[in-house]
Amino acid sequence: MMRLFTRFACADWSGAKGSRHPGIALAVCDAGDEAPRLITPPDKAWSRQGVADWLLAQDDDLLIGFDFSFAPPFVERGSYLPGDDVPASAKAFWAYVDHVCNDPDLGAASFLETLHRSHFYFGAADGTKSDYLFWRQCELQNKSSSGKASTVYDAIGASQVAKASFAGMRLLHQLRDAVAIWPFDPLPARGKVALEIYTTIAARAAGVAKGRSKVRDATGLDLALQALGSKPHLPLNHYTDHATDALITAAWLRNVAENPHLWAPNALNIEIAATEGWTFGVI
Repeated sequence: MMRLFTRFACADWSGAKGSRHPGIALAVCDAGDEAPRLITPPDKAWSRQGVADWLLAQDDDLLIGFDFSFAPPFVERGSYLPGDDVPASAKAFWAYVDHVCNDPDLGAASFLETLHRSHFYFGAADGTKSDYLFWRQCELQNKSSSGKASTVYDAIGASQVAKASFAGMRLLHQLRDAVAIWPFDPLPARGKVALEIYTTIAARAAGVAKGRSKVRDATGLDLALQALGSKPHLPLNHYTDHATDALITAAWLRNVAENPHLWAPNALNIEIAATEGWTFGVI
C-alpha cells in the first residue's frame, strides 16, 4: 500500500551515556522542495527522551527515519541472544530491553556492559571478534552491495552502533502505541510512521562520493540537497556530521518516499518483518 506524507524528518541518533547528547540532530522538511531545517532542542542539546516527546507531540502525516538498528539479528540463529531467556519477536524484545534497563534518558549501556555482557565484543580480552559478528538479513543484503555492514554485537568504535541501537529499542517501545513502526507494523493510511535509515544510503543518492560519506561545509550540503531536488539550506552555526546527515537524509526521504520498491524489498518476508525489520532503502 502506498500513501502520501506531508512532512519528512530524520533523527541522527546517539547511544552515549548521560542525558544530553550533542550527537543527536533532528531535521524536518515539508512536502515540496523547500530545504530541510534543523529543529532546535528544548535545551542546549537533545536528549533521547526529548526526541520521543517531540515526535509524540506531532499530529500530521510525518515520516521519520532513525539511524539505528531496530532489532538484533534473529533469522540466522533463531534468537536475539542465544542461550539467554529473551523474547522472540521485536516488539516483545523492545519491551524487555526497556524493562531491564534503568540507564538515564532511555540509555542501554547496562544491557551490553552488564546484563548480557557475554554477547558483545568490547576488545581483545573477549577473544576472537569474528565469533561475535552476526548480521540481520537486510545488513547482509546491504553488505553485498556496499561492502560494509555494522552489527549490534560489536561494541567497539566511535559510532557505537550497539549502544545506539539498544537505546533506540527503548525509544521504539515508548513510541509503539502512537507511531506505526515499519515494517513491524503495516503502513497505515494516515498518521506518523517511523522507519530505520542508513545515512550513507542517502549520502550516495545525493552524489556524495564513496569513501567520503560525511559533508562538513555549506557548499557540500547545498550540492547534496540540490541532487535530491531541494532548495539551498539556511546557513548553520556549525556544520557537524550529525546536522548534515540529518538534513540530507530528511531531504532523501522526501525524494524517495513514493517509490513502491523501497516499501516492498524482494527479500523482506513476514518472519523478517516481525523479528529483524529492515533498513529503508535497501532493496
